[in-house]
Amino acid sequence: MPHQFRYLLLIVMLCGVPNSIAFSEEPASPKSLWQTVETPSSNQRPVPRKPWMIRDREVALNLPLLQRLKDAGSRPLPRISVELFDKANPELEVSSKVSRINDTSVIRGTFKPPVDGDFTFVITGNLLIGTIQIGDRIYKTDHIGNGRLRLVELDPDKMPKD
Repeated sequence: MPHQFRYLLLIVMLCGVPNSIAFSEEPASPKSLWQTVETPSSNQRPVPRKPWMIRDREVALNLPLLQRLKDAGSRPLPRISVELFDKANPELEVSSKVSRINDTSVIRGTFKPPVDGDFTFVITGNLLIGTIQIGDRIYKTDHIGNGRLRLVELDPDKMPKD
């Protein structure tokens, strides 16, 4: 009788094993830190283009994601990408987050391979001012008013010297 009970117990345990194995799902796709605004605000005057600006467009921040990025204690961060031009959406690899008492954070990092570049973002309240360099391309974000941002690609050869 004890052997029959052991076999029965073994069968019950083995039948339950496949149900208890959890298969990991594909990692979630990156969330974009900002999205292109299709129709710029009509009450905004167009910003004059400077000779060193290649192209620009208005973007709107993903505010919940911005707050997670800004919070130095937020770990782990979700996968985050930025929407640039020509359907380029490189994924951020945050290496440093420093928060200040005055509601300002400085975020630095690189991009996940195969993209070779780095970024620096300064976040104050719900605004992000940043610089991105990927290869010889330089991008920056500017505040254009009422919490709106403009993403700009710059031509380093035409930029004024400091």
